[in-house]
Amino acid sequence: MERLRKWLQAIFVLLTNGSLSFPLTRTIYQGPLKVVCSPGLNCYSCPASTTYCPMGALQQLLGGVRMALDNGQYFLGLYVVGTLGVIGGLIGRMVCGWICPFGLVQELLYKLPSPKFGVARGLRLVKFAVLAVMVVALPLLVVNDLGIGSPWFCKYLCPAGTLEAGLPMLAMQPSLRQTVGWLFGGKLAFLVFFIVWSVLASRPFCRTTCPLGAFYALFSKVKLVRLELNRDRCTNCRACHRVCPMGVRFNESPHDTECISCLACEAVCPVRAISLEIGGVPVGGQGPLDKGMAAPQPRG
Repeated sequence: MERLRKWLQAIFVLLTNGSLSFPLTRTIYQGPLKVVCSPGLNCYSCPASTTYCPMGALQQLLGGVRMALDNGQYFLGLYVVGTLGVIGGLIGRMVCGWICPFGLVQELLYKLPSPKFGVARGLRLVKFAVLAVMVVALPLLVVNDLGIGSPWFCKYLCPAGTLEAGLPMLAMQPSLRQTVGWLFGGKLAFLVFFIVWSVLASRPFCRTTCPLGAFYALFSKVKLVRLELNRDRCTNCRACHRVCPMGVRFNESPHDTECISCLACEAVCPVRAISLEIGGVPVGGQGPLDKGMAAPQPRG
C-alpha cells in the first residue's frame, strides 16, 4: 500500500504540474486547465502548474467581497469553497498524505540522514490560526482604497509558493531579480526554516502551519473515507504511535484531526485492529488473524 501511495503522490504532482513547456516560454501556464482547483497546496504561479491553489483562490475570493458589496453586487462565487467542501467531506486530510505536492517534498526531506525529533503537539493549533487570520480575516477585513484585500498567506508566508514559483521565476526571468526586497527575503527565510525542519522532523509544515490541512481537518469526524479502530481487538501495543508521520496516537484518538490516512498504522498493527472504511464499510485490516499471529491480550 505504501508503494501505491508513493505512485499516487508522484502522479498527482505530474497532473497538477504538467506544463513542461515553461523552460521555453519562461512564464506560467495560462491554458484552460487553470480553472481547475488543485486539491493540494500547489502554487498558481509555479511555471509548471496547470491548476490553481485552493488557498490562494479562497483569499482572492474573500479579498474581493468588500469591493463587490460596495458596488451593489450581493453574490459570491463559492466554487472554491464548494470544491474544498466536497473533497473534505469525501477524504479530508487524506489529501495531505496521498496528493499534496508539498507533503511529498517534506517526506523526501525527512529521509535524509540526520538526528530526528518530534513536533510539540500544541503547535498543531497554529495552522488553525493561520487559516482563520491570514486566509480568512485579513483578506476580508484589511482592504485598500478600492476595497480589495491581499492574499496574506501567499504573499507573506507560504513556503510552497516560494519553492514552486518564486525561485523558478527568478531563475527564468533575471529582470525580476531587481524587484526582490525584504518581502521575498522573509518568505525565503520561511522556506529555508521549513526545509531544515523537515529534515529533522516529520511533516512539520503540515502539522503546524498549513491552512489547507487545517481546513480539511474540520471534516475529520464526518468524512466518507477514514480509518477506524476496533477497540475489542486493540491491545494498546502502541505500534501505531511509532510509525505515524503526523504524531497521531491512533489507539487513543482514531479520529484525530492530524490523521492523513496514510495507512502506515494499519500496515503495522499486529492484531489488525485498524481498517480503512468507506461510508462505514471496512475495506481492509479487519479480516481473521493469520495463524501464528498474536491474539489480542487484555488492554492495560
